[in-house]
Amino acid sequence: MEALQRLADWPVDNVSAAILAPGLPLATYGDVDRVYPLASVTKLLVAQAVLVAVEEGALELEDLAGPPGATVTHLLAHASGLAFDSRDVAAAPGMQRIYSSAGYEVLAETVERETGIVFAEYLAQAVAEPLGMSRTALVGPAGHGASSSVADLARFAADLLAPQLLSAQTAQAARSVQFPGLDGFVPGYGKFRPNDWGLGPEIKGHKATHWTAPDHSPTTFGHFGQAGTFLWVDPERRAAAVVLTDRPFGAWAKSLWSGFNQEVLAELSSP
Repeated sequence: MEALQRLADWPVDNVSAAILAPGLPLATYGDVDRVYPLASVTKLLVAQAVLVAVEEGALELEDLAGPPGATVTHLLAHASGLAFDSRDVAAAPGMQRIYSSAGYEVLAETVERETGIVFAEYLAQAVAEPLGMSRTALVGPAGHGASSSVADLARFAADLLAPQLLSAQTAQAARSVQFPGLDGFVPGYGKFRPNDWGLGPEIKGHKATHWTAPDHSPTTFGHFGQAGTFLWVDPERRAAAVVLTDRPFGAWAKSLWSGFNQEVLAELSSP
């Protein structure tokens, strides 16, 4: 894809990428086996492992977890009321969309307690190994501590497009808005009214000035990370993209990511 060649001009030392689209071979750029820190893209992997645990019967989405009155669903959807980077309670469950990495640490601990398996190992067994993601590992906190490669995340994105790890019902719930109407902040992009979120992924909805493209469908879901990383899936186009870099997110990314994603969509739409 020609859009991928634009990555050569990005102000980063290393960048790797992949585009998945129907009827097209996997399009890639850079070293797809290079391992990068994922930062908050980690949350997509952690959420998937939590949902596998739910389908295995180790826990339920409505099980209480985190602050009083909060459930696994609240934690996955950043609606538990936990603060961004601590376990302080900033709101009642279900009242605000407070993006919380701490909430994902609570989720990991919940899975550990209910399965008796260290969460990093559970993530490997539940997600990485079945999808052949040999370069993916959780090496730090569950909110932002995984590392992976584009080749691995392309396999993960393919599973998000055509779910095998999860049932169709659970996969649909994961990419559906949980607690509709909640306002909240997307770190680095400001406040959105509403700030739609699923069971792990951010959902684009009708957000403007966003890291996805203006022409992405409202059902587009995914995540970006402060390590300069992102993954999106557009179910209506049956397309997905993974981009990993070695430069932390900042003004450079805000000026380039949405434009790059728009070029990708334009190219996918051209005859």
